[in-house]
Amino acid sequence: MENKKAIKLIDKILKNLDKTGINTDTLIDDIKELRTYALEAQIPLVVKVLRLTYEHIEATESFMIPMPDDEPIEEDAEVVANDELAPVESLKYVIALMKNLNNKGNIADLKEYRDLLNSY
Repeated sequence: MENKKAIKLIDKILKNLDKTGINTDTLIDDIKELRTYALEAQIPLVVKVLRLTYEHIEATESFMIPMPDDEPIEEDAEVVANDELAPVESLKYVIALMKNLNNKGNIADLKEYRDLLNSY
């Protein structure tokens, strides 16, 4: 997103996720506020992903959508050990994708998140 306030809000969300994890009290409000910037900028994909994201968090009290894989990886002990961090890391990733919408890979990953959230 181009809007400086939106970028600051994205940074705030990412910092809060690092500090407190998925704290639904402020997180959902911040995501809803970020969505208003996406509405103003008329970016339908981001608007949709943000709405689905906060609805998912409200319903599950977490973020159960896995990060899109660039390439298949083999399951190993390290991946299993990091499962507890997965919801926070995945949520941080989907929010961070919105900082650079000129990147085709970011758009592709946002579409994948949209599809995964829709089918959850």
